[in-house]
Amino acid sequence: MFENLSDRLNSVFKELRGHGKLTENNIQDAMREVRLALLEADVNFKVVKEFISSITERAVGKEVLSSLSPGQQVIKVVHEELVGLLGGQTEYLKLDGKQPVVIMLAGLQGSGKTTTAAKLASLLKGKGRRPYLIPADIYRPAAIEQLHVLGDSIGIPVHPSQSDEKPEVICRKAIIEAVRANHDTLIVDTAGRLHVDQELMDELKRIKAETSPAEILFVADSMTGQDAVTVADKFNQDLKISGVILTKMEGDARGGAALSIKKVTQRPIKFVGTGEGLDALEIFHPDRLASRILGMGDVLSLIEKAEAVVDKKKADKLAQKLRKNAFTLEDFLDQIQQIKKMGSLEQLMGMIPGMGKLKQMKNMPKPDESELVRTEAIISSMTLGERRNHMLINASRRQRIAKGSGTSVQDVNKVLKSYTQMLKMMKKFKGRPGMVSGKKRRKLPKGLAR
Repeated sequence: MFENLSDRLNSVFKELRGHGKLTENNIQDAMREVRLALLEADVNFKVVKEFISSITERAVGKEVLSSLSPGQQVIKVVHEELVGLLGGQTEYLKLDGKQPVVIMLAGLQGSGKTTTAAKLASLLKGKGRRPYLIPADIYRPAAIEQLHVLGDSIGIPVHPSQSDEKPEVICRKAIIEAVRANHDTLIVDTAGRLHVDQELMDELKRIKAETSPAEILFVADSMTGQDAVTVADKFNQDLKISGVILTKMEGDARGGAALSIKKVTQRPIKFVGTGEGLDALEIFHPDRLASRILGMGDVLSLIEKAEAVVDKKKADKLAQKLRKNAFTLEDFLDQIQQIKKMGSLEQLMGMIPGMGKLKQMKNMPKPDESELVRTEAIISSMTLGERRNHMLINASRRQRIAKGSGTSVQDVNKVLKSYTQMLKMMKKFKGRPGMVSGKKRRKLPKGLAR
């Protein structure tokens, strides 16, 4: 989402780093470019004005101009101010109050409330909570049924709401049932409208009065830019929301909503939707997003994603296979499937420090998601014996595999070549002097070696 903004900012900072010594004029020129970049990213103009003013004030001080590397110091100041703009610190849900805790989702129609309700329930279930989904949208056709389908797919119970009941009555009955069934977290999916109107707000106020929610989360479509900020502000004035969930953050919008919404509403972004899957909801970390926008990567999020999808037993088993040179095409397929679970390749690359600079290089190829899908299809079309011993795959077998995977013999050859090259590389790595079981042997001081 922030690719264009990131490219523009990195271009400005590259120019700053090119100056051995900075002057107030250099900084003023740079801030003018930063201002334009933020406005083009659809950030609220009042937010931009305050943001630039704050950076300029700090950047022309002794802290920057008298430093040994003023260009780097300006980047540090921008990073700190950007973290503040995005909320300053990570804020999670308030779940330690009166049980069961009620979380109410509100927002306009089409913002992704129903799917987000299921995503949030799945995330909380993974953290040991016992969620219960409450469909309270009686207007949108099949909204109740949709939540039931989503709930079934993640193994979370859904209240049997009826479309002829009032939403507040549905919530009252659901709370009684949740207490009886020992659920500790209730997630209410409310109705939306195409625009803000008094009828919608009155209904949401009645639900709020009936459920006494610990959290009222405004679900905003980040693709709508500043419009999402305006609507969030209206919901906040009427309902006193406690936080925001931004959906569709994996899209190609300019990112103005994420950069403006905290400043305008004074309410934190608590979660972001990063994909269509029901596991694609992440806790929002302002410092990590600021680092990604400035091309510094986000190693912590990358590690968390890996930990979430990597099976420790499988990882240990794979390490043993690598030590014994027993890495098969079956293991290769398993690794591809685990990478796909972590998200898109472009998203993962954006978390690696320095990748932003590489992407700016001419003729730098973009990651090809279809290549992973093609490789997965080819290996899946092999027999178990072929996956475990690639030497069995002769010319006729290659033709059969190509036909079964809907690819060409050349594609099959390409996958096999990549696999054999990987084996050679692993063998070389294992055989490097000073390496024992993949770990470097530490030299002991003279006299202590045995």
